[in-house]
Amino acid sequence: MNIKHTLRLIGIALFLTSAARLQAANGYAIVVSKATHAHADWAPVIEALSSKHDGIVIEYENSLSESLPALQAAFPKYTCIVAKPEDAGRAFVAAAHRLTRQLDADPYPDTIWAIVTGYDPADALRIAKHAEPLAVKRALTGTVGSPLDAYDEGVMFNELKANAMWDKVSGQAVVPKSCPQDTTKLIVDSLNDYKPDVFITSGHATERNWQLGFSYRNGYFKCKNGQLYGQDSSGECHDVNSPNPKIYLPVGNCLIAHVSNRECMALALMHSAGVNQMVGYTIPTGYGYGGWGVKDYFSELQAGRFSLSEAHHANQIALNYNIERLAKAGKRIRGLSGDRDVVVLYGDPAWEARMPKRRLPWTQTLSEKDGIYTFTVTANKRGDWDNRPVIQLLPKRISNVKLLSGEEFNPVIADNFILIKFNKGVAPMKGNRGEAIPIRGDYEKDHTFTVTFSGTVI
Repeated sequence: MNIKHTLRLIGIALFLTSAARLQAANGYAIVVSKATHAHADWAPVIEALSSKHDGIVIEYENSLSESLPALQAAFPKYTCIVAKPEDAGRAFVAAAHRLTRQLDADPYPDTIWAIVTGYDPADALRIAKHAEPLAVKRALTGTVGSPLDAYDEGVMFNELKANAMWDKVSGQAVVPKSCPQDTTKLIVDSLNDYKPDVFITSGHATERNWQLGFSYRNGYFKCKNGQLYGQDSSGECHDVNSPNPKIYLPVGNCLIAHVSNRECMALALMHSAGVNQMVGYTIPTGYGYGGWGVKDYFSELQAGRFSLSEAHHANQIALNYNIERLAKAGKRIRGLSGDRDVVVLYGDPAWEARMPKRRLPWTQTLSEKDGIYTFTVTANKRGDWDNRPVIQLLPKRISNVKLLSGEEFNPVIADNFILIKFNKGVAPMKGNRGEAIPIRGDYEKDHTFTVTFSGTVI
């Protein structure tokens, strides 16, 4: 046996030991190019993430796909991809999607992943170091597609109709109010002074701006040299300086999450608006499933059930499930397939940004005893299912799955989740412009659905 072969075997043994340590700990991997890792300004970002999560570092030379074997061996619960902004464009996001679906043979995402980047390394380091969980109670929304009902308090502006806004004080009902047609300074002041936990937008946008009025004349949000600012319809500019940690959900905006170069909205939001996590489109949005669905899992009917990174992960599972289901039925999947690989989550994927727990329309629980899992869904009131499949993330990966009961629900049980589509007759919604959705009554109060299955922890 030559020395080169011996060193190779030692390297494999060391890697497998490291992978075992990863699974025994919290399952966190940091994927980064060798060039970025070696850069003096970016190396502290990787070190901060590794120290915070006891994670392993997986390097690649030229292509993100080169990290696949190491990821397959480690199979982390969380994967954080660190990239300089010039490397984090649309093609990179698509490659990350494909990579994180290839850890095993099924068509679903296998790890909760996100990209850490920034206008400068200091932004990425701030995001990497931040550990305190965020309880998402206060909302600032620039779209009627995300009403205030699910939040403790907030302010909402109407992008479809001029002079209309709503206000919600904690413990009180939502109150409609009038406002100027140009809401630029109001929204800037809300970011700077009201200090929301979540900022939500929709409507026309590009990599360089967001149009505040969808169907009437209003101002714009723009960026320059990492500075986010509002420019009202008279041309006056108002800087955004909002450092409190927050999440940003531009779930209905085109292109706003595409890091085309350093002069882009996504990086300016991280740099001057305190955004630690952001979910958005890297292309012009049309179908809307990949974006609006994150909000559906994060808030609305399921507020508090998923963190933002879990909601993004769940929605990607649902998206790929619907593509598979419709393709097998020979039905059109063009809209859904166009939403795959184009929505990105920026930030530390293990950071906990979650709405406070509250009583939801249905309760879902998962219990395990002697390798037998029981998944139970109980209706807390009469109502409808969400327009997304019901998803439960499993606490540990399993194999050798065998369905024991609940065949009538046709559940999908993968190594890391269970999914059930109860509302079989309801097509996925393309989006929500604030219209009322009638309650049909798919389920009655106290109605219980149960699925049992066996599996072996991997």
